[in-house]
Parts: sequence; structure tokens; C-alpha cells
Amino acid sequence: MSADGRFGGLRWRPRTFLFLATGAIAVVVAVAVRNPLPLFLGLALLVAPAAAALSGPRRDPHATLVWGETGSRGEVRLAGTVTPEAGVPSAELLVGLERPPALAEVAPATLRVGEGAIDFERRWGAHEPTMAVVPPPTVVWRDPGGFTERDVAVPAEEIVVVRYPPELTRLDAMRLDRTTMLPGETRSRRLGASGEFFGLRPVAPGDPPRRINWKASARAGTLLVNDFALERTGDVVLLLDARPTDLGPSVDEHLLSIARAAAEGIAESLLRSKARVGLGVYGEFLEAVPLSMGRTQRIRVRTALLGTRLARTAGPSERCAVAMRRFFPPGTTTILLSPLAGAEAIALVPHLRLRGYPLVVLSPSPAPLLRAASRLGAEDEAIAARLVMLVRRQRIARSWQDAPTVDWDDFGSLEGFVRLVERPASRRVA
Repeated sequence: MSADGRFGGLRWRPRTFLFLATGAIAVVVAVAVRNPLPLFLGLALLVAPAAAALSGPRRDPHATLVWGETGSRGEVRLAGTVTPEAGVPSAELLVGLERPPALAEVAPATLRVGEGAIDFERRWGAHEPTMAVVPPPTVVWRDPGGFTERDVAVPAEEIVVVRYPPELTRLDAMRLDRTTMLPGETRSRRLGASGEFFGLRPVAPGDPPRRINWKASARAGTLLVNDFALERTGDVVLLLDARPTDLGPSVDEHLLSIARAAAEGIAESLLRSKARVGLGVYGEFLEAVPLSMGRTQRIRVRTALLGTRLARTAGPSERCAVAMRRFFPPGTTTILLSPLAGAEAIALVPHLRLRGYPLVVLSPSPAPLLRAASRLGAEDEAIAARLVMLVRRQRIARSWQDAPTVDWDDFGSLEGFVRLVERPASRRVA
């Protein structure tokens, strides 16, 4: 038996040791007073845990899990079915699902135990942009007496819950300046209805029949349509400032999680419009996902965002601007997501501009988080809110000198940011 109460894969529960201790005491008392009644009671208490262990599976059982996530806006609904292997009663299984801290409980959990399966459902709420990972539920077999238990192996993938303002879905209409040619791209003299011929792609709803390339479709065995260069929207880099600030680790982590969700929404919308998207995360050093497009790039960007953490040491702003040239060509439209908390964070904007990167700054405001965490009285709270607003306006004004800046203080909406990027003329800074 191991130190944590395991015997092989079997785990003894505290009730077991209570029964064994009580049974041993009863046997000692029976021998001391020479009375058979305590002896029978003690033997029953000693035998019960062993009988419970022998009645269950001899190894850790397995179960299959089918689950998924639905919901819209701030609603998150997780539902699934756990089906144990043959010989393991579903009534003896315990199913537990861990709730990420970014999500709030809005309804009690529901659990329905059927003949050979367990159906569960959880309803959570996302009150602000979030990108949370929900691990597969833990399943434990426990004998009816509650003496022993075993972990049930459930091979399943985690679910990523992403919620961001719905206005970001309109970014697929955003037209970005073409900055670099794609690998293998060649200039063609043949012009189509929408410009230069670029390549072939699978047919999509809304494509007119005249766009179908029948010869290529016959060779491929599926419908393909002509893709033209002028329909492509260009390149964009999403740059996250993950450096620590004077706001404190908890506020920095909270703002970074909101920025990650916004970056996921922007990347998903632009990749859907066939733009090339790159990602940069700057802490002490710059970590980058090079420019690319398609479903594979969406997975790369999401994986990198899920792994983004607040840096322990803040690197200088000039280092980020210099490192950008190693991964992304100058002239690429860049969306900087930064809380602009401190002079070093604001200095990143002119450094990037001087290195040749046209910027749009999306700045999650710490003011709502500071108000929520404040414990001041009503009068002091009003004065503190006024001071925070003045400091915030000063920082936004300094950033506006080098790039258009959006003060994102209402985390449920990004209407101002979408309106800004939809007007190309307002993005250019002389």
C-alpha cells in the first residue's frame, strides 16, 4: 500500500480506516471480556472493506465520453454522456467537472444516471471576453458501501471556450493594405472579374456558377472555383503586450486574458476572410507565429494564445520593435493589444511606428477592474475613479500621437474598434 492509501489502482477511503480501527478495538474488547458479541461485530467491520474491494473491478475501468459546448454570447452550456465499459454499473460512477475561474455558475449541475450511461449538463456564464480551457470530467468508480474507489480512464480532448464581442465578426469586411506577396505567387496577365487570378479554392455558398473552374473540378473530383488576388485582404499582425505593470499580477493577468480573447476573435474573423495573420507575444522577449492563412494557422494562433502567460520580467520596448523585423516584414498592419499601463508600455507605440509598422492600438482599460476591487467609501471611490479616468485619458492621448487608439472600457462591446478599422483613411498616421 502506498502513502496515499492506494493498493495498486485501488484507493481506500477514510471510512475504511475508521471501520478497521473500530473492528480491531471490538476484537480486543471481545478477547478481554471473553464475550463473543463484540467479536462478531469486530469481524464484520474488518471484513466489510475487503468484501467491497473484491466486489469491484480488478483494474482501473475505462469509459467513453461524448461531449460538446454550445451557447452564444455570455452563455456556456456543456453537455455530455459517459458510458462505462461492460461490467461496471453506471450507478457506481461519480462524474465531476472543473469550472474555470473565468466562468461563473448560473444554474445547478444536472446529472442523469441511466441504465448504461450517465448524462450531465453544466450551465456557466461568461460576463466578459474569455478564453478558457475546460478539461475532461473526472470519473471515479466507488463501491456502494463507500470503502474503495478507482479512477476511471476517460480518453477525451479538452474543450476551449472562447467568448468575445460579437462585433468582431464584422472584421471580415475589413480591407487591409497588401504588403507582401504570398510564397509562390506570380503575376498573371489574365485578369478576371475581380482582378488577377490567384489560385483555386473549394466552392463556397454564394459563389456564382460562372466562377467554377470546370476543368480543374473534373480533375479533382470536387467543385473548385477561381480565386482572384484582389479578393484577398492582405496581412495583419496581432501583438500582445504580456509584460507586468504596476497594476499588480492579478489585474495584469485579468487584462491579458481579455486581450487573448479579443485576439482570438480578430484572428478568426480575418482568417475567415482569407487574410494572412501573424501573432506576436512580447514579455521579456518576443515569441511569434509567422504570417500564414487557413485552418492550420487558426490552430497555431489559438495554441499560442492558450499558452500565453504574464511574463515575470518586462523587456524594453525597443527590443520588441527590433525583434518584429525578424518575423514580420515592415509595413505589415499591426494591431497592438496593450493596457498602456506605464511609460514603458506607451513607448512601444512610437518604437513600432519608427520601425515601419502601421499601428492600431486596442487597449483594455484597467478602470473597471480597479473599481470592482475597490473597498473605499462612496465619496473616496468617486475621487479615485476621477483620478483613474484622468490618468487613463492622458495615456490614451499620448498613444494617439503615434497611432489610432481605442480605449476599451466596456468589455462587452468593440463597436468603436470595428468602426475605426473599417475606415482605412483614419488608420493612417502621417
